[in-house]
Amino acid sequence: MHDRINRQPLANPVPLGSRLPGILQEDQFLMEWIRAFDDSIAPVYAVLDSLDSYVRPAYAPADFLDWLAGWVEVALDDAWSEEQRRSIVAGAAALHRRAGTPGGIREALRLAAGPDAEVEVEESGATAWSPTPGTPLPGSDEVRLAITVTVPTGDRAELERRFGRVAAAVAPAHLPVALVVVVAG
Repeated sequence: MHDRINRQPLANPVPLGSRLPGILQEDQFLMEWIRAFDDSIAPVYAVLDSLDSYVRPAYAPADFLDWLAGWVEVALDDAWSEEQRRSIVAGAAALHRRAGTPGGIREALRLAAGPDAEVEVEESGATAWSPTPGTPLPGSDEVRLAITVTVPTGDRAELERRFGRVAAAVAPAHLPVALVVVVAG
């Protein structure tokens, strides 16, 4: 048995009958007939008037977030809380700009791991200059990216899978990634 939802009919903010010439507005049958179109087009106006609420991650319906995530090329994980999912979708554009940088990698993993997590990113190389010739080069000779994520609780194997997927999406493709997940609790 279906529960019926009693909804109040939406009012068309721009009734079609008011746009007709005055002589046609005097025809009662025509005005009633046009009112049926008002009833059917009113939801369209309601959606268009609130479209901003659908495309802003903070206000979008929860089931709409996956669609928005597709817009910004982010794969959401079902294990993330709704608040995390909203934060990740909202910050996706900024993360895309910083993808591949240590700060961008750190921020992406922090969003994926939650606010109580600590993320450390260590890259092997860097670019630097020195006014003194013969200064040792920064970093190490081994090309690698070491990421350590410390979380308060969770299943380590599952967290490694999730964080590994995020790291692969934001780390430079030419660097081997060494991911270590530490469960503190």
